[in-house]
Amino acid sequence: QVQLVESGGGLAQAGGSLRLSCAASGRSFIRYTMGWFRQAPGKERDFVGAFTRSAGTTYYADSVKGRFFIFSENAKNTVYLQMNSLKPEDTAVYYCAAGAPTMGWGYRRAEKYDSWGQGTQVTVSS
Repeated sequence: QVQLVESGGGLAQAGGSLRLSCAASGRSFIRYTMGWFRQAPGKERDFVGAFTRSAGTTYYADSVKGRFFIFSENAKNTVYLQMNSLKPEDTAVYYCAAGAPTMGWGYRRAEKYDSWGQGTQVTVSS
């Protein structure tokens, strides 16, 4: 199983940017569909975006489309979440996750992912 470690969270002002990193170890992340989720206090874990291995396509939640971008560096076995034009409602703990490349349309569902990082806090002030 792949192990994941997120980093890069912190405090940002509204309109600012942050870049989160998700470093994979144990196995190459190129075997997996890689997803990003977030969880605000008292709320469920919500889908943010995912790169689906089977389709080779990246999908985003409507709430972040056009502001957040997923990219990767294969040589570093790392996936990134670039977050621009941040809003206070983006405040949450962000998690990266790895799942089977065959999950198909299940990429928006947290239960479809097998491996999770520990999460990193993102706080956006107004």
